[in-house]
Amino acid sequence: MPLFSRLVSHQRLGVRGALLCLVASAVFLPHVLAGALDQLSDLTDKAAQAVVTLKGRDNFNSEYLYDVSVKNLSSDPLVGESLIIILDKITNIGGDEWMAGTSESNLTRMEILGQDGETDDGKPYFRIPRGSGPDLPPYTESSPATVRIRNKDYLIVFTPIFRVYGMKRPPVSPKPKERVSPLPPAKTPADKLIQMLIQKGVLSEEEGRELYQH
Repeated sequence: MPLFSRLVSHQRLGVRGALLCLVASAVFLPHVLAGALDQLSDLTDKAAQAVVTLKGRDNFNSEYLYDVSVKNLSSDPLVGESLIIILDKITNIGGDEWMAGTSESNLTRMEILGQDGETDDGKPYFRIPRGSGPDLPPYTESSPATVRIRNKDYLIVFTPIFRVYGMKRPPVSPKPKERVSPLPPAKTPADKLIQMLIQKGVLSEEEGRELYQH
């Protein structure tokens, strides 16, 4: 095969390989995320809460920008990379999550921008950025995730409600203490003297054992 033809063939293989990788990632990534979500616990109100701050509003596009962080309410550290917030529902001015006179939720009337994925029941979720350490320490607040919501119904006044999912850091098991063998019984006057010095605090038990060995 001529050199030019071989180069073209290799280039096509390279492009084809890249496209296959992109397709594979698009196909398998949601399954990986879904499996990971199944392993997370709902920490809302029991160990953590979402702190929602309205940062901006575009009236022309009816778009709202929120910062949403996680506050650790527990005495246990939370695994930083496990923390996500799920947009659970949208309530109207009366606190109702359903559109008036219908069984349609207000969430279906919103366009959620920049989400990291969706749960099995179609709710958008966002990953919380990792802080300076691997965990979110007790009673501290995380860095915020940015949430953009576009309101398709220009007349509705709404409030986004988030739930916090993640994992607590398992406590570290204390190392078992080394068993210290008791001192041998005193058989000679020297042994009795060593034990007396240990009892009076003049010698440590370790120093006493060394003297016994000699």
